[in-house]
Amino acid sequence: MAVSGFEGFEKRLELRFFDDDKPITNNPMGLRLIDFESLDQVLNEVQCTVVSAVANRSFDAYVLSESSLFVYPTKIIIKTCGTTQLLKSIRPLIHLARNLGLTLRACRYSRGSFIFPKAQPFPYTSFKDEVIVVEESLPKSLCYRKASVMTPSNNPSRAWHVFTASADVDSDEHVVVVEVCMTELDRVNARSFFKRKGDEKNNSDSAGKEMTRLSGIDNINANAFICDFAFDPCGYSMNGVDGDRYSTIHVTPEDGFSYASFECGLSLYDDGHEDISEVLSRAIDVFRPSDVSIATTYGGEDYNHEVTKRVERLLAKKLGLKCRSRIMDEFPGSGTVVYQSFTPRRK
Repeated sequence: MAVSGFEGFEKRLELRFFDDDKPITNNPMGLRLIDFESLDQVLNEVQCTVVSAVANRSFDAYVLSESSLFVYPTKIIIKTCGTTQLLKSIRPLIHLARNLGLTLRACRYSRGSFIFPKAQPFPYTSFKDEVIVVEESLPKSLCYRKASVMTPSNNPSRAWHVFTASADVDSDEHVVVVEVCMTELDRVNARSFFKRKGDEKNNSDSAGKEMTRLSGIDNINANAFICDFAFDPCGYSMNGVDGDRYSTIHVTPEDGFSYASFECGLSLYDDGHEDISEVLSRAIDVFRPSDVSIATTYGGEDYNHEVTKRVERLLAKKLGLKCRSRIMDEFPGSGTVVYQSFTPRRK
């Protein structure tokens, strides 16, 4: 990657399982019983490693050398950046789940448009090839399938790629997933994610905590426990744990190919949780990027147009970001995806 620069845009895979028609109470830990050695072998195939981890009663969160892994009792989310081979994780993860009496119920693979597409290995040079590899890795029971490339009219080079497969026509997932991709980060803000002189003497944990504090990431969700990691000489990753809710941020701060991502899982209708538009505003404000895309996946919850409009109004008011494109697509058994593109008003 040295010739072209590091690829910040992640590939993301989500696998959801059910407990062979038996109540999950028979095995409340579910996928969390997969031993670390087995997970490490899967990650080795993907070409990444665990650098930090934290867990609570609801799930396990791993910061990886290239992004993040989350393990719930019946759900695994893994996202990896760079030139990693994410799709090689599908078959072994399904096998490990089967050993625990868990059967695959749904799969979703998504990514943005790479900054350096020619640097990617096969099959990631072509979304069609990626879809073929995913489909060949899945059982035939996942019969409701769809692939889509959501291309914004204002910037065709920043498309959102989604493939879903489900055993049921109705979604079993009641979490709304929000994925934010940001490029051309503000240079001053990006400096927070370079190790400073003297940081070399400290470990990556303490340097990561310093980056979390200096950048203001700790203010995005004050209730979350943050597991952070600073890379050498620059770069940053964090996982946030808040009850059964996860969040994650990854930063490639180098000028010329700077990139940051923010992702969280939430419910729009839970009491006691903050409005998603406020959370997104704080997250984006950490980086003040010139280009922002937001992909929101509504699983079992109905698409809420008012939430979409509220995000657009708040980002315009607080950050001066204008929504240039909004695309919506429906996926059988996997809900609705809304893809919004933003740039500063002055552009």
